[in-house]
Amino acid sequence: MSASKNAYTASRAKTNGTITTEKSSIIFWFLVVFTGLFLFWAPFQRALFNGGTYDFERSIYSASVWSSIILLLIAILAFFVFKLNEQKDVLTILVLLMPLTYVISLSNSASHYLATNMVYIQMLYATFFILGVFLTKNKLGTSIVAALFLISGYFIVVFGLLYWLGNGNFAGHLVGWFAFMDTTNAYLYRDAIMTDSNGLRLTSVFQYANTYAAFLITLSLSALFFIVKSRKWYSILPHAFLLVPVIVSFWLTLSRGAIVVIPVVFLIMLFFFSISRQILALVQFGLAFVTSLVILQKVTDIGIGLQKTPSASESWHGWSILLLASVVYTVLAIVIQYFVGPWLERLTARLDAKKYATFILPIAAIVIGVVGAFLIISDTGFKNILPDNVKTRVENINFQQHSVLERGTFYKDAVKLWSDYPIIGAGGGAWASLYEKYQNNPYTSRQAHNFALQYLVEAGALGFLAFVGFVIAVLVFYIRSYIKSSQEKRDLHFLFFIVMISLLVHSMIDFDLSYVYLGAILFLALGSMLSNSSSAPLRLKSTSVAIHKAFPALLAVLSIVVFFISATLVSANSSYKQTLEVIQKSQDYNQIVTPLDKAISLHPAHPDYVLTGQINRIGILLQVYNQMQKEDPSKADGFFNQAQDLLTQLLKKEPHNRYVAMQQLNMYLMKGKKQEALDWSTTQMIPNYPWYTEMYEKSISLNIELANQAKEKSNTQEFNERLDSALATYKEVLTRIDSLKNLPKEQAQGREFAVTPGMALSVGQISYMRGDYAGAAANIQPHITDNLDNQTNRVLIRWYLVALQKQGSKDQALMDKLIAKDPAEKQNMDAILATSFPAK
Repeated sequence: MSASKNAYTASRAKTNGTITTEKSSIIFWFLVVFTGLFLFWAPFQRALFNGGTYDFERSIYSASVWSSIILLLIAILAFFVFKLNEQKDVLTILVLLMPLTYVISLSNSASHYLATNMVYIQMLYATFFILGVFLTKNKLGTSIVAALFLISGYFIVVFGLLYWLGNGNFAGHLVGWFAFMDTTNAYLYRDAIMTDSNGLRLTSVFQYANTYAAFLITLSLSALFFIVKSRKWYSILPHAFLLVPVIVSFWLTLSRGAIVVIPVVFLIMLFFFSISRQILALVQFGLAFVTSLVILQKVTDIGIGLQKTPSASESWHGWSILLLASVVYTVLAIVIQYFVGPWLERLTARLDAKKYATFILPIAAIVIGVVGAFLIISDTGFKNILPDNVKTRVENINFQQHSVLERGTFYKDAVKLWSDYPIIGAGGGAWASLYEKYQNNPYTSRQAHNFALQYLVEAGALGFLAFVGFVIAVLVFYIRSYIKSSQEKRDLHFLFFIVMISLLVHSMIDFDLSYVYLGAILFLALGSMLSNSSSAPLRLKSTSVAIHKAFPALLAVLSIVVFFISATLVSANSSYKQTLEVIQKSQDYNQIVTPLDKAISLHPAHPDYVLTGQINRIGILLQVYNQMQKEDPSKADGFFNQAQDLLTQLLKKEPHNRYVAMQQLNMYLMKGKKQEALDWSTTQMIPNYPWYTEMYEKSISLNIELANQAKEKSNTQEFNERLDSALATYKEVLTRIDSLKNLPKEQAQGREFAVTPGMALSVGQISYMRGDYAGAAANIQPHITDNLDNQTNRVLIRWYLVALQKQGSKDQALMDKLIAKDPAEKQNMDAILATSFPAK
C-alpha cells in the first residue's frame, strides 16, 4: 500500500461511512485541472451542441477523448479508495445503465451514426457523474468545483455582454485561440447575438437564446444562493456584483419560456431555505430584478444601436450604466446581508422550529407572483417599464401563441413516434431521423424541444425509466441527507441541487440538454449531490476483493475502449477536414479522395463523408461517372457501381436519412430505371417524408411516363392503371392540404405544402388524355407565370393552349408570346393535338 501512496498519494478515509480521497492526492488535482479546463473550454465550442453533422462532431469527440483519460484516472484511484459498502455506492455503478440502454437501442436505431454518437455522449455523462462523486467528497473539492462553475459561468456572461455592447472584436481576441470561431473571421464568435422575428437576442456562446436563458437561470439562482448564505462582504461581493449583469443578460435573450420557468425554479429553491433565508432571497432577487429593469431600456437601446453603428463612446456609456447599477446593488446586498440578515435570523428562529413553517413564504410568493404576472401581462401599465422588445415578448406569453402550439404538436408527434418503438426506442438521434414521418404538419425541427420525450423516443421506456429512476434515487439520498445535516453541510452541496433542478425543469420545454456541455454539468451536479449524501449500509456485504475491484476494473476497460474509438473518430474528422482544404487548392482526383477515403475507412457509413457533406465520396464518383460517359463509356459503369455500393451500405445504416433516400431515387433515374424509381418513391419516399411535395411530384410524373410507355405498347389497362395511380397520389396531396386548414390560426404550418406547377402539369395532362379538356385547362392555368425562360412554365402554357383549342377556344396573346420565345412550340402543340389516347 505504501507504493500506491507514493504513486498516487491516495488514502482511505471514512466520512459518513463512504470512501473519500484526500486533498493531497495527485490524481485529485489532475481531476480538478481537467474540470476547470472543461468548464472554460467546452462552452466556447458552441457548448458542444450535438448537431448531428461533421462540423459539430469534432469538439464532442475531443471531449470524449479527454473524458476517457479522466475515467482511467478515476479507475486507478478507485482501485485504492472504492468499496461497495453503502446503498448510494450502488448508484455510482448504476450510472452506467444510461450508456447501456443506448447501446441496447442501437439494435433498433433509425440512424446508426446519430445513435453511436449518443452512446459516446452518454459515456461522457457517466464519467462526469463519477467525477462529481469522487471530486466533491471533501470540502476542498466541493468548493473548487463550485468556484470553477461560477467563475466560468460569469465569464460566459461577460463574453456575451462584450458582444452586446460593441466589444465583440476584443471578446473574439480574448477567446479566439481556443474557441470555435467563425471561419470567415478568426475573431468573431458566430451568432453571439442572433436576429430573428423578435429582433436582436443575446445568445453568448450557445448560439440559441432560449438555452442561454436556461443557463442564466442556473447562474442567477446560484449567485443568489451564495449571496444569501454569506455574511462576509468579500464572499458576497463577486456574486452580487455580477448578479445584475446576469439578469440583464437574461432579459436580453427575450426568452418567454425562461420568464415562465425562473419563478418555478426559484420557488422550488425556497422550500429548502429557512424562513430568514427565504425572506433574504426574495428581497435580494427582487432588488436585483428591479435594478436590472431600471437600466434595461437604456442598455437594450445602446446594444441595438451598437450592432448597427459601432461607437467607442456609446459602448463605454453602456458599460458605465451597467457597472454603476452593479455597484449600487452590490452595496445594498452587502448591507442587507450584514445588518438585516442576523436580525432576521433572530426574529424567525422560533418559527423555523415549527413544522411546515418554511412552506408559508413560498406559498405566499406564489400568490404574489401570480398577481405580479397578471399586473405585467394585463393592461395595467406595469409592463410599460419594460423595453419594447421585452414588453412584446411578455405580452405574447399565452397558450395560444405559435411557439406553445408548435411545441404541443412536437410532443404529440413524439408520442406517436414512441408508440412504434416503445420498449428500447429508436436509438440516439431518433427524433431528428424520424420526426418527418410522424409530423402533423410540415414544420422543421430536428429537436423535440422536450428532453423527456426526446429521451423516450431514443431509449424507449427501458432507458427512460432507468434515467428517471436514477435521478429520483439521487434526489432521495440527497434530500434525506439534507434534512438530517447541519446548515454548513447543507450549504456545501446545495449549488449542485440548483444546477440540477434548473436544467431539468427548463429542458422540459426546450432542447437545452442537446448541448453536451450542459448535459455534462447536469451529471457532474448529480454526482456531487450523491457524493456527500448518507445512506444505509448494504445488507449484502462481502470482504471479497474481487467484488470491490470489479467496478474500477470495468471503468479502466471502458476508458481504454472509449479512448481508442474517440481518437479514431477525431482522426477521421481531421481527414475529412483535410479533404475540404485540398478541394480549395486542387481538383486532382487522387489528392481529393485520398484523405476522404481515409476518413471513410476510419468512420464507415458517416453520412457527411459518404453523401451529405459539402464534399462526399458518392458525389465525386458520380461526377467522374458523368465525365467518363463522354470520354470512355466502357469505364463509366465502374464508378457508378462503386457509388451504388457505397449508397447501399449507407442505406443499411441510415435507412431514414432523406438525402440518402433521394440519392437512391436519383441514381435509379440516372440509369433509366423508372419502375424501380417509382417503387422506391411509393414505398420509401412518400411514407417516410409525407410533407415534401417533391416526393409526390416525382411519383406522379413517373406514373405518367410509364403510362405513356404502356400506350406505346397498346396496353390500355396498364395505361389507365398508371393514370389512376397518379391521381390517387394527387388526391393524397389535396387531402393533406385540407388537413392544414385545421391548424389553429395562431400556429404557422411550417414549410409550404401546396400543389406545385409540376403536379398541376401532370394532373392537367391526365385530364387532357382522358378528354376532360376543361378540367385540364382549369388545373394548369393558375400555375402559369410570365417567366418564359422557365422550362416547366413553357410546358404548362403549351398544354394549356392545346386544352383551350380542344374546347374551341384560344388565348392568342399567350400563344404569340410562347411562339416568339421558341418557334418550335408550334410543332410541339400540333404533336399533342395529333396524339390519340386510349379511352378509360
